[in-house]
Amino acid sequence: ALTHEDPNALQLIHWKEPKKSALAFGLSLLVLISMATLSVISVVSYLLLTCLCITITFRVYKSVIQAVQKSNEGHPFKSLLDRDISLSADAVRQIADQVIVHLNQFSFQTRRLLLVEDLVDSLKLAAVMWVMTHVGAVFNGLTILILADIIFFTSPLIYQKKKVSMMWGHVTTNRSNVVILKVWETFVTNFSSNL
Repeated sequence: ALTHEDPNALQLIHWKEPKKSALAFGLSLLVLISMATLSVISVVSYLLLTCLCITITFRVYKSVIQAVQKSNEGHPFKSLLDRDISLSADAVRQIADQVIVHLNQFSFQTRRLLLVEDLVDSLKLAAVMWVMTHVGAVFNGLTILILADIIFFTSPLIYQKKKVSMMWGHVTTNRSNVVILKVWETFVTNFSSNL
């Protein structure tokens, strides 16, 4: 789950750096569509093969350039090879603590809902699950993830671009438009504040 402490994810979603957002959106969409059409093993294999083709080609290109120019620049990925990528014990403990908190919260909520601690909440869950059975009959899980990915990356951008036309002084007098715009603004505001 995204939190306020994760400004990089918020910057990606809100397109503060369009190149990085476009890359993240494109790659996530590509992986999801690939997984919808191919097996997971094929997707992983193709991704690693593509990465290897790019890095091997770059390494050979740099080696040829070094041979032609008779320079001794060394390995083109030396800085990346020298970088320490090991996880510290504190980082692993922090991640484990966060996972434990979320698992405990999930198990508590699941127990509470399934054992009907609050009848209204359990009925709400039953209604949502009933709707999800119909959604599941129409879409598979990957299709829903693809749609969620598209909505996740495009809604904040569309909202920011159309925000001026959604201001109350510019809205038509049609009451249904006002209600729809107010609901949308509340949704986007709450969605952004929960991230």
